[in-house]
Amino acid sequence: MPAGDTSRARAGRNRPARGPRSGAAGGSGRTSSTTRAAERPPGGRVRSSTSGEAIRGGRAHRVAVATSGMLGVSSTRRAAVLALVVCALALTVAVPLRNFLTQRQELGALQTRQEQLTREVEQQERRRAELRDPAHVQAEARERLNYVRPGDVPFIVQLPGDVGAPTGSTRVAPTLPWFERLWSDVRGAPK
Repeated sequence: MPAGDTSRARAGRNRPARGPRSGAAGGSGRTSSTTRAAERPPGGRVRSSTSGEAIRGGRAHRVAVATSGMLGVSSTRRAAVLALVVCALALTVAVPLRNFLTQRQELGALQTRQEQLTREVEQQERRRAELRDPAHVQAEARERLNYVRPGDVPFIVQLPGDVGAPTGSTRVAPTLPWFERLWSDVRGAPK
């Protein structure tokens, strides 16, 4: 082998296979333009060095180019698209979340109201049971309405502190005539 052939053989060992060569027997060593375009990395540059470092550098370049842009979109545009997607998701979730929180608050208020009404019902049932007892009804009539049984002598005891306080049987005379009281009630003025 001539000296130029050995250097070409050594250079061929370090290069990746290039595919079919044009010409009958390996020809001039040139490749077609479509083959060259297929062999180039996506960045478009072809390194002329044949060392292992150049091959690793080409691979690193291809990886960098492949990860630098999503579908050829810059990182700024990717950030803008991501921000747009996040805003769309936030707006999509905002209304149902607001409704959920409002309904939760209303549910808490309704549960509190239900507990309050349950206590009132229990209190009214106890009061109803008390009023079914005739002895209790008589005691209420004597205390609140100042009723007495036939033959009983009623006594009203007034203590020194009770002198100015009106009792259930005495009424305070109105100071205004009836038509002025009526007119103040119609206007809604305080009494």
